[in-house]
Amino acid sequence: MEVKRSFAAMAALAMVLGFARQSALAEDQEPPHPPGESTQVYSDPWAPFNEKMFSFNLKLDHYVLHPVAKGYAAVAPVIVRESVGRFFNNVNFIPRVANNLFQLRFPQAGDELLRFGINTTLGIAGVFDPADRWFGIKPNPNDLGLTFGHYGISPGPYLVLPFLGPFTVRDAIGSAGDQAMWPLPYFVPWYVSIPTDAGKGVIEAVNYRSLHLDLFEDVDRYAVDLYGAVEDGYMQKRAAELKALD
Repeated sequence: MEVKRSFAAMAALAMVLGFARQSALAEDQEPPHPPGESTQVYSDPWAPFNEKMFSFNLKLDHYVLHPVAKGYAAVAPVIVRESVGRFFNNVNFIPRVANNLFQLRFPQAGDELLRFGINTTLGIAGVFDPADRWFGIKPNPNDLGLTFGHYGISPGPYLVLPFLGPFTVRDAIGSAGDQAMWPLPYFVPWYVSIPTDAGKGVIEAVNYRSLHLDLFEDVDRYAVDLYGAVEDGYMQKRAAELKALD
């Protein structure tokens, strides 16, 4: 199993509670670390708690999310599931626009607004991506954790939360801020927004997982320490994303 794929499953679990984070986290990468190869040491003072939560999340994926996603994949063609993923990516555009603005990346924020307008109209509510395919307007993923890092805030200790997967303290706070940008709760009563948001999160999680059913199939092939491999992969990925903003 690959490091980024390990993190992708945790991200999918986050979506179960409507705590959707970055999409497209399962790009091909090298295996995490061959057995016996050490990883970089990160601040992990809560390791005993984190390891328990990591194990819980893996079991939740194994016994709940993966079986449901597999059944869904059996009845929904890949093209349909990819369209659903694009739809939700389009819907979740506000944090991308906002954080590009927070970082004074005005062209990128403008591109995200253009992508939303084009894909919502010509792309039929975002199920297609004519903004990229026809106009060459590329996505500009961003989030509040990266904004904090952009302005020099330390990531803080590594943290694994039940259902929500891996974070740093900085990213956990940032993810909560990004989630607060979702507009529905500000316009409808709580008894409408809560079940709606929960349903949205479950559909996102199941759909995402259905497109990556092999996330954990070969876990024993590589990592003696899967927890450490996922931690290392997450921290390196976030550091690379932050560096890419410069």
